[in-house]
Amino acid sequence: MLKHLAVRIVAPLAIVALPFVGVTAPAANAVENGPAPTPSNILGNGSYSVSNTSVSSLLVTGFGGGDIYYPSTGSGYGAVVFSPGFTAYASMYSGLARRVASHGFVVMVIDTNTTLDQPDSRGRQILSGVTYLTQRSSIRTRIDTSRVAVAGHSMGGGGTLYAAENGGSNIKAAVALQPWHTDKTWGGIDIPTMIIGAQGDTIAPVGSHSESFYGTLSGAPEKAYAELSGEDHLAANTNPNDQGALMVSWLKRYLDNDTRYSSILCPLPSTVSTQLSEYRNTCPA
Repeated sequence: MLKHLAVRIVAPLAIVALPFVGVTAPAANAVENGPAPTPSNILGNGSYSVSNTSVSSLLVTGFGGGDIYYPSTGSGYGAVVFSPGFTAYASMYSGLARRVASHGFVVMVIDTNTTLDQPDSRGRQILSGVTYLTQRSSIRTRIDTSRVAVAGHSMGGGGTLYAAENGGSNIKAAVALQPWHTDKTWGGIDIPTMIIGAQGDTIAPVGSHSESFYGTLSGAPEKAYAELSGEDHLAANTNPNDQGALMVSWLKRYLDNDTRYSSILCPLPSTVSTQLSEYRNTCPA
């Protein structure tokens, strides 16, 4: 269990004072998949049973194959394409991917062309993954192609920022976990973006990575920064509960336009906030 520390919540007053309007919503109509969120049920698996299928690198171009996790029945789900970190493989993120999929999303974790690929390359591979998942994959008929998000960990988190900035109107939301990138300026991102750092991260220290990236998201209509208390750089592989709750809530609100999750993100319930050393957001309380 994570160490419980008092969370520091920061929200710019000028933004908090604004009325909550729907202009930043990623979809014209709200999609409410699953039960209403509660402080407890966001920490566990969702209401959907999950199936998975593997994608051979021999059948794709632009990335190295991967694994797709999806609700076993139904269709019309939002999709997420996720990149692993430096030297990592898709299989290492199965716990987090299953958690997100169980809440009503199709999640593809890609393998990169090589495990040493740098962030921008990973970002381009995420976008190639989006094309494959939505146009060619065996799961494509289960997806609402108007609702696609990008995500990733470490250098894959840096790649997420690249994909968010360069993915065009096809990409509606982004979540970067313990992101690493040498580029510290991301003012060109114009979609709702969540960054999750780890307090004890020595590979991508929050001061020079996660917090720095968050501070430059001037074009994002909504943004949030969460910092996992006492966690290190491998939190994406070891902590599906708190990180999964944050990721699911962000995708529900800004990919599905499910306003039931507004009260989860703003403010966070104590079941999540007590696991964080810091939380900042631009959404109204």
